[in-house]
Amino acid sequence: MEMSSVSLKRGCLVVEDNDSVVPHEETKKQKVSEGCLTNSQDGVEKDGLHCSESKPGPAEAESTMKDGENSSAQVQEEEEEDEEEDGLSETGEEEEPESFADMMKHGLTELDVGISKFVSSHQGFSGILKERYSDFVVHEIGKDGQISHLDDLSVPVDAEDPPEDALSVLTAEDRQQLQELQLFKNKETSVAIQVIEDTKEKRTIIHQAIKSLFPGLETKTEDREGRKYIVAYHAAGKKALAKVRAAADPRKHSWPKSRGSYCHFVLYKENKDTMDAINVLSKYLRVKPNIFSYMGTKDKRAITVQEIAVLKISAQRLAHLNKCLMNFKLGNFSYQKTPLKLGELQGNHFTVVLRNITGTDEQVQQAMQSLKETGFINYYGMQRFGTTAVPTYQVGRAILQNSWTEVMDLILKPRSGAEKGYLVKCREEWAKTKDPASALKKLPVKRCVEGQLLRGLAKYGMKNIVSAFGIIPRNNRLMYIHSYQSYVWNNMVSRRIEQYGLRPVPGDLVLKGATATYIEEDDVNNYSIHDVVMPLPGFDVVYPKHKISEAYREMLAADNLDIDNMRHTIRDYSLSGAYRKIIIRPQSVSWEVVAYDDPKIPLFNTDVDNLEGKPPPVFASEGKYRALKMDFSLPPSTYATMAIREVLKMDTSIKNQTQLNTSWLR
Repeated sequence: MEMSSVSLKRGCLVVEDNDSVVPHEETKKQKVSEGCLTNSQDGVEKDGLHCSESKPGPAEAESTMKDGENSSAQVQEEEEEDEEEDGLSETGEEEEPESFADMMKHGLTELDVGISKFVSSHQGFSGILKERYSDFVVHEIGKDGQISHLDDLSVPVDAEDPPEDALSVLTAEDRQQLQELQLFKNKETSVAIQVIEDTKEKRTIIHQAIKSLFPGLETKTEDREGRKYIVAYHAAGKKALAKVRAAADPRKHSWPKSRGSYCHFVLYKENKDTMDAINVLSKYLRVKPNIFSYMGTKDKRAITVQEIAVLKISAQRLAHLNKCLMNFKLGNFSYQKTPLKLGELQGNHFTVVLRNITGTDEQVQQAMQSLKETGFINYYGMQRFGTTAVPTYQVGRAILQNSWTEVMDLILKPRSGAEKGYLVKCREEWAKTKDPASALKKLPVKRCVEGQLLRGLAKYGMKNIVSAFGIIPRNNRLMYIHSYQSYVWNNMVSRRIEQYGLRPVPGDLVLKGATATYIEEDDVNNYSIHDVVMPLPGFDVVYPKHKISEAYREMLAADNLDIDNMRHTIRDYSLSGAYRKIIIRPQSVSWEVVAYDDPKIPLFNTDVDNLEGKPPPVFASEGKYRALKMDFSLPPSTYATMAIREVLKMDTSIKNQTQLNTSWLR
C-alpha cells in the first residue's frame, strides 16, 4: 500500500479535494470572503499555512482556494518544494506508525470543527481511497461548462514558428549561456556554438532557434580553425538593447501581432500539485512562474486535467516539453487574447475508486442513490483547518479579537503532533529565548509562515507584532480568518440541520441573484432544502430569522466577538461575509461495483491511456476484491471529501484515520 492510502475502516478516510476557486455557490457580494481564498476543491492558496502544514499530510486532501486577486502562479523556492513534500518529519529515519498515530492524538476530529451530521439513513461501509493516486482523477469543468480532457497533442500550424528541430538543437548549457547573454548577466559580448554536423540546413536551424528563443540577439556564422561556429551577440550594443533587460517579458519583441498573446493548453499531471507543476514548467522554459494563469489549483495525490494559459510562449515550445517531462502531458493548444482567472471554472468532475469495499450491493445502491438524489452537507473539509495541534481557525479568531500576542504565540510556540525536526528546534529556541533572530537560524526554509513571522519580528520588534505579521503574504494571512468563518459556518449548519432537519422553514435564507431573502410562512412550499443558504459571519450579511440566528450571536460572543461589528481596525481583516448553500447535490452521478484480483491494476482508463489507444479494463464477474467506482461533478468551493464521507459514513480527520489504521504509513 502506498504511503498516502488509508484503509477506510468505519469512520476512517483519506481524500483530496482538488481545486482552489472562487466559490460559485457563494454570492459575489463578499469582498475578500472565505471563498476567495483557499486551495481547495476548492482553492489556490494552500489551507495548510505553517511549514508543518504547507502541504497536508499524506492522508489529507489539499483543496480549497487562494485569495484570487490574481491567478498567476507564485514563485516557490526549490528547497521549499523538496523539503516540504509531505508535511511529515523527514529526518532520514523511518517513523514507527504507532509513533505517528500517537502524535496525531493531538490533531482535530470532525466534531472539533463542527462536522457532525449526515443527510442519509443508509448503513456505512469500509473501503480504501487512494491506494493508488490513479484511483482519484479530477477533470476541470471550464467556464463554458465543458469538462476538460487531454485528447489532442497536435500543435497549431503557424508560419512564424521555427522548425521543430530548433527546439532541440540547443543544449541546456547553450540555452543557459544564451539567456545570460540576452539579459546581460555575463561579461561576455557573444556566445559561440560549434556546429557539430556542419550542413547549411543545420546552421539555419541553429540561427532560427537562437533568434526565436532569445529575442534581442543576432547571429552570424564564423570559421575558426577550420570549424564552423554560430556566434550570438547583441547587434545594437548594450545601450540600445538595455530595454530587453528591463522588459517584463523579452518574448514580446518577436511575438507575431496576428496571434493571441496567450497560449491556452490542457495540462494532464500525475502526483503533482498545480503550483509544483507550474514551477517545473517555468524551470524548463526558463521563464518566471507568474506568466502562467489558471482557474483553480488541483492537488498532488491524484491525476488531474485542467486548463492553463501562459503569456507569449508558443505551442511548439510547450509541446516540446512532452519529450522531456515525466508525469506531465500538454495538449489541446490554442491562442487566445486573454489569460485565465481564478474562479472562472464551473467546478470539477471526479472519478474516484474506493477499493476493497465491504458494503453489500444493496448498501452501495442506497448510499449512491442518496448522494445522487439528496446530496451531502456542504461542510468545509478537514483540510481547511490545518493538520497540527494548533488549528488555523484559532489563529483567525485571535486576529479578529486583536489579540496579537496570542497570534504570535499560536504560530510560534511548541506544539504536540507530527512536525519536521527543524521546526521543533525552531519552536524550542523561540520558547527558550524569545529571540526571533536566534529562532530563525534553526529554520533551513525561511519562506514558511513561521520563518516569515520571525523575520518580521526581527525587523519590527516585539512591540509591533501587527507589522511583523504583515510580512506574511496577504493570502496566507486572510486564510486564517477564513478558517474561522468556516469553523463557525460548519457548527451553525450542524445546529440548523439538528433543529429543523432537511426541509426549508420560515426564516431560512435563499438567494435571489446575489441578494439573500427570507422564506416566509406562505412561501415555504416554493423552495427545497437545496435552495437554502447560510451566512459566513461578516458585516455585509443577514442572518436567519429563527433560533439559529441567536446561535450565531452566542457562538461569536463566546469568542469575545461582536456579531454586529465585524469591521476590524485593520481593513484587511474586516469580514464582509458570504452565503453558502447548506446541501449540495452532485451532478452527473454514476457508479458501478467491479471485481478485481490484483490491487495494482488500474480500474479505468485515463486520458493518456486513451491517447495511447489502450483498451479499457475488462472485469471478471468474480474476484478477490470489490471496488466502487464513482463519477460525479461538484461546483467550486465544495469538498469531494465531504461527498465521500456521506457515502461511507465516516470521520475524515487524520486523527481518526491514524488511530483506526496506521498501516498506510508503512
